Formats: sequence, structure tokens, C-alpha cells
Amino acid sequence: MLVIIGYIVVVGAVFGGFALAGGHLGALFQPLELLMIGGGALGAFFVGNSGKALKATLKALPSVFKGSKYSKDMYMELMALLYELLSKVRKEGLMSIEGDIEKPEESPVFSKYPKIMSDHHIIEFLADYLRIMVSGNLNSMEIENLMEVEIETHHHEALVPAHVIAKVGDGLPAFGIVAAVMGVVHTMESVGVPPSELGMLIAHALVGTFLGILLAYGFVGPLGGLLEQKVEESSKMFQTIKVTLLASLNGYAPAMAVEFGRKVLYSTERPGFAELEEHVKQKR
Repeated sequence: MLVIIGYIVVVGAVFGGFALAGGHLGALFQPLELLMIGGGALGAFFVGNSGKALKATLKALPSVFKGSKYSKDMYMELMALLYELLSKVRKEGLMSIEGDIEKPEESPVFSKYPKIMSDHHIIEFLADYLRIMVSGNLNSMEIENLMEVEIETHHHEALVPAHVIAKVGDGLPAFGIVAAVMGVVHTMESVGVPPSELGMLIAHALVGTFLGILLAYGFVGPLGGLLEQKVEESSKMFQTIKVTLLASLNGYAPAMAVEFGRKVLYSTERPGFAELEEHVKQKR
């Protein structure tokens, strides 16, 4: 929703200001300029990226028009789930959660937390490291290093769409110049026309540069920044799991281990200590 509002503000400010200054909006309507700029950018988009990057970008784009799913409620569900699993381990031993982590979708523990179950990346990450803990073959330092490598890999992979969109945005002003040059070439080959028509041709050529810059910095570029922010936000889920499980491995009680995880969250989504404690009690 904010993206749509932002686009409306950009269009209203730029075109509204031009109209208020006495400009004729019809002069800015140049479909052929848009064809050259948009077509050139689209072609470069396909040329400059692998099939995986293209697929990931097209899949990620719809998410920019949706609000963030990583809300305070989701983080609280994650920490409640971690607390319940670690409490079960503390009371009944590591082997007691083997059935839960092998088939989380059938687990009575995981089923209490639908928001977490809806994200298979989080479930896979959590189940994999609980499985490693159950096996008992790695110490906390080795598990921490493995977690950091996996989180970094996930982070780089998730950033691909943001980088792709940013590159497209960076190229749009250049394609605007290309369109403008083509317009200038057309103008120069039409020097025999009356001055009024020649002026229109020059105006049309300049619109290409204008549209390339507007599309780059008003429409496409901000999407790359937004996608990057979403990736940074999603990483907090993995970091919370990492810190909580490592605290448990180092001997901390479930309540304290979850407190370690709570401290990782951004202040805007971080629940208070008492608030989280009450939520955990309700879930249990």
C-alpha cells in the first residue's frame, strides 16, 4: 500500500508541478519514448541475469506491494515455540523432540504456531539444527559457525532480486539518454520542417531523458531498496533461532535462552520481558 501511495505522490508532484508551471501534459505523453526505454531495460534485464535470478526477482516483486509479515506477533510465536521445544528437551531429554522435528507438520507442538508453520524456510532451519543437537556430534562453537555460514548464504541468495532491480534502475537514465539521442537524430533529419514542428521534435527528444531519470529514481530504484530492507528484516528470524539455540546449548534455562533471542530483535518489534512471558504461558 505504501508503494502505491508513494507512486501517487511522485506522479502528483512531478506532473502536477509541471502543469502548474504552465506546461502542457500532453507533450509528456510519448509512448515511443517509453517503448525504447522500457524495452531496452527489459532486454538488459534478461541479458544480464541468469534464469535463477530472473525467477527469484519475478517471485519477489509482488511482495513489495504487501506489508511485512514479520510482525511482533510472529516473533512472539517463534519465541514461544522455541521455549516450548527447549522446555520439553530440558524435562524429557533431547530424544523427546525427535518426532517433532522429523515431521513438523504433524507435530502437536509446531501445530500451535501457524504463522511459523507458514514459512518453510524457518521451519527447515529450526528443524535442521534441532536435529543436529539431537545427534550430539557437534559442539556449540561448530554449530554456531555452521549457522553463520547458512544465514550468510540465505542472506546473499535473498538479496539477488534487490540487486537485480537496483541494476535495472541504474540503467534507466542511460536508456533515457539513448531515447533522447534517437529523438535528436530524428530532429536533425527533419531540419526542413517549420520551426514550430521542429520545436515539438526537440521537446519529444528531451522527454526521453526526463522519463529515464523519473522511472529510475521515482519508481524502480526505490523498489530495490525496499526489497533489501525486507531481506534484512527476514534475517532476524534466523538470528533469533541461532542465539536462542546456542544459549540453550551453553546451559541456559529455556526462559533465559529465549531472552537471549528477544534481545536480537529490532526495538519496533521486540516484545517486553513480561509481555513475552505472559504470551508463552498462554501458549503452554
